[in-house]
Amino acid sequence: MTAERVNPPELSPPTGFSHAVVATGTRVVFLAGQTALDSDGKVTGDTLPAQFEQALTNLLTALRAAGGTPADLARVTVYATDVAAYRTHAAELGRTWRRLAGRDYPAMAVVEVVRLWDERARVELDGFAVLP
Repeated sequence: MTAERVNPPELSPPTGFSHAVVATGTRVVFLAGQTALDSDGKVTGDTLPAQFEQALTNLLTALRAAGGTPADLARVTVYATDVAAYRTHAAELGRTWRRLAGRDYPAMAVVEVVRLWDERARVELDGFAVLP
């Protein structure tokens, strides 16, 4: 995939995301929502940062199984049960993102939700990638 990250100077400088991503490739991979489930289907981690790390790991595992890499991500949506807590932990979550996925940021959004499928889940990530 070729991905052109577009961050117009007229917009606020992005931190941890790109305003737009122009992706050119031959395969689109739609990634289902991933929470902090372990391989036994149990939510792991009692904190938002711990759950975010597991959810991102799960998303990237699905992406790699489909033949992609983190740089192929074009769009990710984060669903959080507490956006204020997400903002409080933003620096730590950003470090986790960079460690696991690098600095080729996709277009992103964070949306607060009342709850997720599993009552213990605090965060869920989904998205899509464009592969070469």
